[in-house]
Amino acid sequence: MLPDPRLRHAALALDTGTQGLLYIVGPLLVAALASVYNPAVALAVTTALGLAGTAAVALAPPSRRWRPEGFEGQDASQAQQLATPAVLLLFGSLTGIGFAIGAMNVWSIAMAEHHHQDMVSGIIPAAFSTGSFLGGLIYGSRTWSGTTTRRLIIATGAFLAGWLPLFALPGPYAAIAAVTVPGAFLTIVVACAYVTTDALTPAGRTSEAYAWLILAIGAGQSVGTALAGRLAEQPLASAALPAAGAAFALTVLLAGRRRLGPTGQRQRGRHCRPLRGRHKTP
Repeated sequence: MLPDPRLRHAALALDTGTQGLLYIVGPLLVAALASVYNPAVALAVTTALGLAGTAAVALAPPSRRWRPEGFEGQDASQAQQLATPAVLLLFGSLTGIGFAIGAMNVWSIAMAEHHHQDMVSGIIPAAFSTGSFLGGLIYGSRTWSGTTTRRLIIATGAFLAGWLPLFALPGPYAAIAAVTVPGAFLTIVVACAYVTTDALTPAGRTSEAYAWLILAIGAGQSVGTALAGRLAEQPLASAALPAAGAAFALTVLLAGRRRLGPTGQRQRGRHCRPLRGRHKTP
């Protein structure tokens, strides 16, 4: 929908940032429904909202009209270009980003239990998401110099630095303030990852590549959650896990930065317009 690369980059940043609102409003909505009614109602409403959102995206005119150009004639070897070393390196680094997020969620619960403040378990992820939302607004509203790969590496470094204060085992209020920093840079990391994915994947497979990108983050988040659960009773180890995930992501990106560099222009997709007075090509 946005041929201009700068507008596309801004849109991806805003999209990533506004998703943070889901992690602020969502838990509050579930808690309210479970409190006023019961958990089954909260689950049913969540399911209905998810289905409605999926249908809205799938049936939206841009989704229905978009067709990849130049993809139908590709042979099998061209179709396999999605799993290139550069793409695998990028997605591998994103597992570290997801690991940090998953570990933070469990760490926030451990913090709440340790300080006997139940609300902290929800406020810390909400503060992280608030930082992501604000970071998306700021990043998406400006034009930035340098290559996308450079911005990706710098943002991942800042994401790592944002977790380091947790090594001091801060109290609840200091921890709430601290997590807004890595939250703000999360949006930049993910937005740059989307743009990099767009440049590295062949025409017609961008949506599939985006799905793998999300899967990479989700897989890392699952591992981070599981390991943090094992270490929840060890305060320092639990607090260090988000930084460990971010450090892994940064290490992979630095090792593969040459492969992730500019790849040149590739053919874009197009939005099909209904043809008047004649049959449309399927």
